[in-house]
Amino acid sequence: MTSTVDLAKLHIDDFTPHRDAVFEMQAADNVVALRLVKVEPAGNSGRPGGAFSLLFAGPTGAWLPQAIYPVRHPALGVMEIFMVPVGPLGDGNGYQAIFT
Repeated sequence: MTSTVDLAKLHIDDFTPHRDAVFEMQAADNVVALRLVKVEPAGNSGRPGGAFSLLFAGPTGAWLPQAIYPVRHPALGVMEIFMVPVGPLGDGNGYQAIFT
């Protein structure tokens, strides 16, 4: 069993160097490759390091519903992230995660 990363310990600086990197999101019956396209501060939420937003581009096709998904990155590990579909992004589907 793979342990997951404590989301409370993640900061915007953990993701900034991985812009344009591929993350693997585990859906119910397959793994979806997502490319991290934007990392932005999202105000002061009282969270250490502040709130931030991640925007991912996924493949075209059926949208995955908003839900908590295991997301894997080689350097960051496995994170259980609440992902929300946000509409078309480039030539694929956009998904956003906000850390507050």
